[in-house]
Amino acid sequence: MNTILQTDALSAGYSRKVIVDGLMFSVSAGEICTLIGPNGAGKSTVLKTIAAQLPILSGKIALCGDDLSTLREKDVSKRLSILLTQKITAERMTCGDVAETGRYPYTGTLGILSAEDKMIVREAMGLVGAEHLYDTDFRQISDGQRQCVMLARAIAQQPKIMLLDEPTSFLDIGHKLHILTLLRQLAKERRIAVVQSLHELDLAQKFSDTVICIHNGKAERIGTPEEIFAGDYISALYEIRDGAYDPRFGTAEPSAVPGKPEIFVIGGGGAGIPVYRKLHRTGIPFAAGVLHENDLEYPTAKALASVVISEKAFEPVGEDAIRQAAAVMQQCREVICCTEYFGAMNQSNRKLKEQAEALGLLQSFV
Repeated sequence: MNTILQTDALSAGYSRKVIVDGLMFSVSAGEICTLIGPNGAGKSTVLKTIAAQLPILSGKIALCGDDLSTLREKDVSKRLSILLTQKITAERMTCGDVAETGRYPYTGTLGILSAEDKMIVREAMGLVGAEHLYDTDFRQISDGQRQCVMLARAIAQQPKIMLLDEPTSFLDIGHKLHILTLLRQLAKERRIAVVQSLHELDLAQKFSDTVICIHNGKAERIGTPEEIFAGDYISALYEIRDGAYDPRFGTAEPSAVPGKPEIFVIGGGGAGIPVYRKLHRTGIPFAAGVLHENDLEYPTAKALASVVISEKAFEPVGEDAIRQAAAVMQQCREVICCTEYFGAMNQSNRKLKEQAEALGLLQSFV
């Protein structure tokens, strides 16, 4: 593997105050490495130190095999491009002008761009979907559009490594997916190493090759998404108290409404999820069942319902589960059935529905 970035016992911080200590990791060509961790953990500090915007407090950084401290600024700029979160002021500059600054490491003293330079910039703006903004005043576009223009600037620099601090900030979901898909494409096709920080854990899980968890002043864990997003580690990393994190789907759920269930929900196959969410929003404690433990909506029910009656995956709903469900259901003031279809494995839920109807508790929707 062609190692582009390597740190050796790196300490990063401000004014001699160490924020993150003892960093040791490497990133290869074509690899996407994502830093995650709670606010204030030091992710941006690490990126700024690698970008030579902050002095190295101790340790070393190697960029394309060369000690970063020995490289001239222009040489660093030809190997490394940066997209940070701070806003820039660009008086009397069009979006094209801003993107063109990415070519300055390759120009002479006067900064005059060649026809090839301009073509590279146009291509970069086209890649991020911002070519139509080329002649637009940079001050007159949205924050999301500015993010795209700044990414185009970083791409036009034609680096070996791209450092991006929260590149999806200010972007709607469509643009988030477009930008991260583009970064993956650049990594694989142009063999660019990408080091980024993300707060969207579901996207970090989907678009990273390696994940570095910054916590308690160090790289607490480094591994593949499959290694990092497993078990209860993410909940511990972010010290989640008011809810739970589901590593299978990369989503966070709030805590269940406390109290004795007032409504019983018969669901399955995802049909119950909108009902669970509405009941939770309105502060009504509810029970759910009988759900198979591999059902699409089981994780949501486990998070939001005060009681869940379940059955093992791939097994028919057994009599014990039905008895438990019937006992809970009879203590509720209302039963909501979210499905009209009952397959071979959950015919017992049809019986629950019939019991609820006989008791005068059944409602078809909320």
